[in-house]
Amino acid sequence: MTQQLPQTPSTEPELVGVRNFRDVGGLPASDGRRVRYGRLFRSGHLAHATAEDAAFLTGLGLHTVFDFRNGADHKLDGLDVELPGVRNVSIPLSDPADGAEFWRMVRDGNMTELRSILADGKGTRRMVASYRRIILDRTAEHSRVLHALAEDSVPALMHCAAGKDRAGLSIAVSLLAVGVEREAIEADYLKSNDAHRRYKVRRSDTSAAGMSPEVMELLNPLFGAHPDYLAAAFTTIDETWGGTDRYLAEGLRISPETRERLRERLLDAG
Repeated sequence: MTQQLPQTPSTEPELVGVRNFRDVGGLPASDGRRVRYGRLFRSGHLAHATAEDAAFLTGLGLHTVFDFRNGADHKLDGLDVELPGVRNVSIPLSDPADGAEFWRMVRDGNMTELRSILADGKGTRRMVASYRRIILDRTAEHSRVLHALAEDSVPALMHCAAGKDRAGLSIAVSLLAVGVEREAIEADYLKSNDAHRRYKVRRSDTSAAGMSPEVMELLNPLFGAHPDYLAAAFTTIDETWGGTDRYLAEGLRISPETRERLRERLLDAG
């Protein structure tokens, strides 16, 4: 069972051009403290933010926006809107060449092509493999994020395209570093399935056939947040490093002093 999250502030907005936005404040840490509100945010990309969205985001007092998209994502959706006084840091967590033909078929393929790449659990297995690969192959990038948070980068907003996978893993790693329990991390992760947060399916054929229930069912593993994906990331940490502490120390080169600075910046006073 996933852990019940504390009530989020009633002021949480439903932004018009930015999907999947939320403050991860309130999540419980193992030492009895909680993540402070107003320190760490997550969302989908900011390329389509309206003027009102941008004004709201600017009002958060953000220091840094971490964009985990790659060049292909930027070409598809555009660059983030500029927020005055906010540092934008691009840290791609996936290779734009990886799976380019796969994603072309997701966008343009007919039913036969979609079945060939997604049916019989193939879509789910692809996502599980992607989560495992990011944990294993992107240790330098996640180390960079954690060191930045410990030094001077909060309040921070982390996003990718949908705010679900690459941003979800980066948020998860950040929360692990300050002692948030995995069950609480999962509960927050699954909020990406809320109707007003979910990333819109992009298909060139928007007809009834091109967006049929079968098509949507085939695409669901790619566009939904599923517990098995995050569990695969946690299992990879355990299998490779023997647990969170060694993952942070040996995989990400995070010292005890850096972890303490992270706690000071992200957790309440207790």
